[in-house]
Amino acid sequence: MSGPRDSYAGGVRKVARVVLLDPRDRVLLLHGHEPDDPSNDWWFTPGGGVEGNETRADAALRELVEETGITKVELGPVLWRRRCSFPFAGRRWDQDEWYYLARTTQTATRATALTELERASVAGARWWECEELARTHETVYPTRLAGLLRTLLDEGPPARPVTLDTEIV
Repeated sequence: MSGPRDSYAGGVRKVARVVLLDPRDRVLLLHGHEPDDPSNDWWFTPGGGVEGNETRADAALRELVEETGITKVELGPVLWRRRCSFPFAGRRWDQDEWYYLARTTQTATRATALTELERASVAGARWWECEELARTHETVYPTRLAGLLRTLLDEGPPARPVTLDTEIV
């Protein structure tokens, strides 16, 4: 989620996220909330800011291990790209996010290296079936994840990354 070593380009944080699927095509989402208000919560894909000279793919894999403990991963192509801007933990975050497809058979999760902010704002992880995502009334980011996941499962990865609508909260 955050760290002093994150890479910013013109004030925009470069982020790598992972759409991690298990053998049953469930997607792993983290449950997050405002550090001082657990009732203000949402679900989101694992991932975070690019650090130093690492590639986005390297950042995706590192963040996945730090946030979930999952190391047995087959990293696939970039599925989607999204610009977003949102308030969190007392400041505004402007991000350029790339979402990588990944598959794993390792379904047990255990955060191994959360930042102080993540420890205060991440309440756990859960595997979601596509149909569950489509039915939920909980907040999920990106906001159209259920439909995007359905298209991915039905049609496979896009030939080139799809640019999602900019989300400003």
